[in-house]
Amino acid sequence: MALILPPRLTASARALREAARRRGMRTVQLLVHDVPDALREEDAYLHAGPSFADAVAPALAVALLEAPADWLARLPAAFVRREIRAVPIREAYGLRRPVFVKSPNDESIPALVYADGSRLPGPDAVDPETVVLVSDVLGFDEEFRLYLLDGRVHTGSRYGVSGQLRPAPLSAEARAFGHELLSATGHTVPSAIVVDVGITATGRWAVVEANAAWASGCYAADPDRALDVVLRAAGPAARLAERDAAFVR
Repeated sequence: MALILPPRLTASARALREAARRRGMRTVQLLVHDVPDALREEDAYLHAGPSFADAVAPALAVALLEAPADWLARLPAAFVRREIRAVPIREAYGLRRPVFVKSPNDESIPALVYADGSRLPGPDAVDPETVVLVSDVLGFDEEFRLYLLDGRVHTGSRYGVSGQLRPAPLSAEARAFGHELLSATGHTVPSAIVVDVGITATGRWAVVEANAAWASGCYAADPDRALDVVLRAAGPAARLAERDAAFVR
């Protein structure tokens, strides 16, 4: 039973590595994309960025769980407080107003406020059918990361204040909003996922985005409880629960 890590370790990866070692797991840092034969013979779990995970997960027989690409766009308006659409990037090119645009589940399209659609990466760099999330620009006074497991907020952390990195313990209000979100929409995400939420300038709670737990930083969250979510979100495909089959990357 091994936790597989990428060549470059973030602070979060190091914290999760120590949490894994405390529970008796072997930890393996792969310096290249080649997977040793010995690792193919044991139960493997993964914490890494999307490009590295995509390269090694098939050889490790790891199922990577993530939210559907259009999940944020399909949430009820009361949970997002802004218009959000999931569209092919070719449609976004025609926008002539400032919008926030990002890739749903990776960083192939930088998550930024673009002055208009002409500022997006062009068809020479991106397949025109690539789906992007396009939303109204909405500012958040505080932002929080929620680690969700089996329909509950398992752990979490504040990570930002007015756009600046400011990790701190998870607030009771953020936890309560997470439970409210799960009560209404928990069936639309895998059993293990990270969701970022925040307080807008008008004092309302809203969902920022969903992230794969296996590729997320844990900030001030409890690393042992964050690891629980990571292990479910990127573990042996043979142990995949039926309810999660629809959410495999």
